Amino acid sequence: MSMQEAYEKKLQSKLDEWNAEIDKLKAKADSVEADAQLEYNKQIEELRAMQDEAGKKLDELKGASDDAWEDLKAGIDRAWDSLSSSIKSATSRFS
Repeated sequence: MSMQEAYEKKLQSKLDEWNAEIDKLKAKADSVEADAQLEYNKQIEELRAMQDEAGKKLDELKGASDDAWEDLKAGIDRAWDSLSSSIKSATSRFS
């Protein structure tokens, strides 16, 4: 397995993990009062948008040549860090 393939698998695994976390947040949001639910749903929509963007970057990476993937890696790492921080923040607020 090449470094690129290993990196792609790692990212896909993390994306799947975040999807599960967002689903848990959605379940929590569905069980709170209406006022809080609006705020939770807004946050969840933002997380889904970030997750979609991260998924698009992963797809870009999968289609990249061996030479280009290193260039894409920096942007992907930033998107991943941002999404990770946002999910952690939302999880702590929803607790």
